[in-house]
Amino acid sequence: MHFGRLVLFLLLLVLVSCQDEATRTPAIGELFAGPAALPLRKDLSPKSAVTATAKHGDRLDVIEYKRRFVLVRTAEGKEGWTDVRLLLTPEQMAELRSMAQKSASAPTQGAASVFEQLNMHAEPNRSSPGFLQIPENGKVDVLAHKLTARSQGATTANSTRHLVKPRAVRRSRKDKQASGGRLSPPPSPPPPGLPQNWQALSVPTIKSLEQEQPAASRPPIKPALPIPMDDWSLVRMKDGNVGWVLTRMLSMSIPDDVAQYAEGHRITSYFPLGQVRDGDAIHNNWVWTTIKKGEEPYEYDSFRVFIWSRNHHRYETAKQEKNIVGHYPVLVDTTGSEPRFSIVLEGVDDLLYRKSYILEGNRVRFVEQALEGHAKEQPAPDLQTEGRRQRAGASREKGPSWFARLKQKLFH
Repeated sequence: MHFGRLVLFLLLLVLVSCQDEATRTPAIGELFAGPAALPLRKDLSPKSAVTATAKHGDRLDVIEYKRRFVLVRTAEGKEGWTDVRLLLTPEQMAELRSMAQKSASAPTQGAASVFEQLNMHAEPNRSSPGFLQIPENGKVDVLAHKLTARSQGATTANSTRHLVKPRAVRRSRKDKQASGGRLSPPPSPPPPGLPQNWQALSVPTIKSLEQEQPAASRPPIKPALPIPMDDWSLVRMKDGNVGWVLTRMLSMSIPDDVAQYAEGHRITSYFPLGQVRDGDAIHNNWVWTTIKKGEEPYEYDSFRVFIWSRNHHRYETAKQEKNIVGHYPVLVDTTGSEPRFSIVLEGVDDLLYRKSYILEGNRVRFVEQALEGHAKEQPAPDLQTEGRRQRAGASREKGPSWFARLKQKLFH
């Protein structure tokens, strides 16, 4: 008896679910939830009741759209309205997952903090959807940099149509009856071609040149306005999520007793190079890269090595190079007895070279140079040492000095 009731109950559940599937509105698109928690509301009003909450990455079926709002359905069958700017396309979601996977082992260029909540974008432009937020005073790892033109963003209608499938054009019954099964009209003929003497017709005549307005009376041509640009940084959160943020909203978390030497330049990367004990205190040696101004297609124009002086009890510069064109990533190796670091510089031949250095006590020594992404080449010569060697060789070729010749005349 109980078994029969259970079978009857299961059959009723199957019938109800089949009816729900039959009456359910078919989906016209597929999107994914962007924010960590996306509320879906009963109506378009932001004050309407919340029907469901989707998590970041949840798949949502698009049922209907109005202006910049879309009606979506969750996997559990719950429906609600949300802003299309809070949703991600399947392509964007796949790109985010691929970017997170590739960036999992990417070397960090330093930790950065934010002073207020900051949106992480799927792409390095302002109109791309923000899918997560970095909390106030939160820290992230800086991985990469990109300079892009400031996008004004597409219209809401166009962006919405890009996210969902276009609706099929429905023909009314009157149109179907009027056609009566007749064939559609033939395609329009191609446009006429250019005349054979089109080049001769394009040459201006003398009369047209005489009638042209004199140069003195023409209005001055206004120079084209520069295209506004934005610096974007690819950052990684502690949970492994990666995204793009505006670089100017980040503050590198290097200690203040070192950051005070930035001289108004922006610190783009920093790394500790071992520790120095001064009495009871322990201080780090540092290497950093800075850039004088932003909106450049490279990451830094100078690098500097700081060492802690036990004699003066302060940081001093062990090496500094300016007016360079440097790119990420900066690599540091502190596993050995002597810390090493390497930077990527752009050469006069527009190729990228990785130059390696080693910190020996208080002295930074150049080690080797190699094309970035290629096998290591022979160590590049030290330009200062090579210059002294060339001057010494030239003096030997000229013969003895005037003092040696005078001494030879007087005593021989």
